[in-house]
Amino acid sequence: MINRISSMKLAERVREGHVRAIARLITRVESGDPEVRQAMAELYKSTGRAHVVGITGVPGAGKSTLVTQLVLEYRASGRTVGVVAIDPSSPFSGGAILGDRIRMGELVSDPGVFIRSMATRGTLGGLARPALDAVDLLDAGGFDVVLIETVGVGQDEVDIVRAAHTTVVVNAPGLGDDIQAIKAGVLEIADIHVVSKADRPDSNKTIQELKAMLMMSLEPGEGVWRVPVVPTSSEKHTGFGELMAAIDLHAEHLEQSGEITERRRQIALTRVVKVAEEIVRDNFARDSRSQTEELLKKVTQRQLDPHGAAVTLLKAMKETIHESH
Repeated sequence: MINRISSMKLAERVREGHVRAIARLITRVESGDPEVRQAMAELYKSTGRAHVVGITGVPGAGKSTLVTQLVLEYRASGRTVGVVAIDPSSPFSGGAILGDRIRMGELVSDPGVFIRSMATRGTLGGLARPALDAVDLLDAGGFDVVLIETVGVGQDEVDIVRAAHTTVVVNAPGLGDDIQAIKAGVLEIADIHVVSKADRPDSNKTIQELKAMLMMSLEPGEGVWRVPVVPTSSEKHTGFGELMAAIDLHAEHLEQSGEITERRRQIALTRVVKVAEEIVRDNFARDSRSQTEELLKKVTQRQLDPHGAAVTLLKAMKETIHESH
């Protein structure tokens, strides 16, 4: 029988840039293997060097095509790129389409590119904890840029703002009421707006509407980041160099203005809260039958309100959570 290599040993290989070690640790993180947590804690000390870019937008906007072209631009500039592509989970099986590696097939043979598709597993906001752990692994593994492509569920997809240094929102012409999409919250979350499929005749309308709305919402004052609108076309192979340049410019702005400190704090807060929620949820799922039956009876009979029951349940869980972690 072949002995299984420990996660700590794999972590050493991750620091040396071995992509197979990154892939194996991501698999262990996704499976919930408790043995991997110590290795992830050690690797976290080696993170903080990669620039993390979130790419979101409505389904059909052409995010995967844009990511492919953007990766090619980064590679032409000599930088290495990791991609974490989030796929929608099946509400029945929990599985995901995981088709991004097929759509991005031309990148797979490049040793300077690592692509991993991951399921949302029902997580609201588009990001599950394993996705953020995967970003850590790519960061610790020496990748210069990490792209997170999210599922594109519109208004719910706000997690990406608190998980990336730069957020790119991809819009496409002809996908419905552009102004309504902006009102739904898309305008505020973007550091950069992209209008894909810009070779289409109706793209200019979307570009002008976005620019007009951005002008209306612009905060006065020097040093304020002015959100650009970048047209791209995969048909004509245009705009992707400009998009890369806009991302680089935003990264420079964050450093020079000092805003990067607040971004990192928000990312840290998101990570901590997500882990805490997951720990509570997992313990609740495991112990709910034994601990909640009496509480549910009291709530049903109006002897206890739901808030009071929740506080009681959390207190009861506290010792269990502490022992298991």
